[in-house]
Amino acid sequence: MDQVLSGKCALVTGGGRGIGRSIAIALARAGADVAVAARTQSQLDAVAGEIRALGRRAFAVAIDLTRRDHIEERVNYAAGQLGGLDILVNNAGGSIGAGAQIDPVTHDPQTFEDCLFFNLTQVFYVTRTALPYMIRKNWGRILNTGSGSANRGGAILAYTAAKHGLIGYTRSLAYAVARHNINVNVINPGWTNTAMVDWERLAKAMNTTVEGARQFAYSQSIQRRVVEPEELGPMAVLLCSDLGSAVTGQVVYVDGGFKV
Repeated sequence: MDQVLSGKCALVTGGGRGIGRSIAIALARAGADVAVAARTQSQLDAVAGEIRALGRRAFAVAIDLTRRDHIEERVNYAAGQLGGLDILVNNAGGSIGAGAQIDPVTHDPQTFEDCLFFNLTQVFYVTRTALPYMIRKNWGRILNTGSGSANRGGAILAYTAAKHGLIGYTRSLAYAVARHNINVNVINPGWTNTAMVDWERLAKAMNTTVEGARQFAYSQSIQRRVVEPEELGPMAVLLCSDLGSAVTGQVVYVDGGFKV
């Protein structure tokens, strides 16, 4: 898949670390120029530096995706720096709240809505701003990062609801933009070795040791392991290039066989 994205411009939200960083670097290795967007400037600067070292243009775009009024300006800024947008990776997301705030019976209403916004609604606002750039070129790729909780229950209520909703949003959007030669898909990780997986907190919640928590995670995939974020990069490149031109409206799993 060498240089299959040559001449393309990509925006990756949540691009400062973990899966977002790995996808951004994979897109750059495939020839794309990349803007990485997140809240932490130091992380963004580090990833942008890695991309420039590969010989591609890179831009660090500070953005607060919990602020509706911040999104449109920042996405347009990224597109302006790149000279357009061909690829959008909606990777940002995560759980919001802890303890009593997210109890399924006494769930704090504002925390519930904040979690829905961060994992679903902001994807709509980012995508709505990015789409006109793709429509003008009659070509585009939108890749949304799902979750092991996107097709099943068991995780935090609001987070699970949002990730289920992301799949419905993806499929509906794929219908709406297909006539513009724009593909829209979800890439679904399972247990992945990123900062989002806090083994000590998980062990405490499960009343076990860190090793016990790790073994629990391993037991949930048929490969008996946790996936590394770099393993999602090649699939992202495939789905964001013409190699994946026949794939749209789909949920693609890169999860080691999580709960198969």
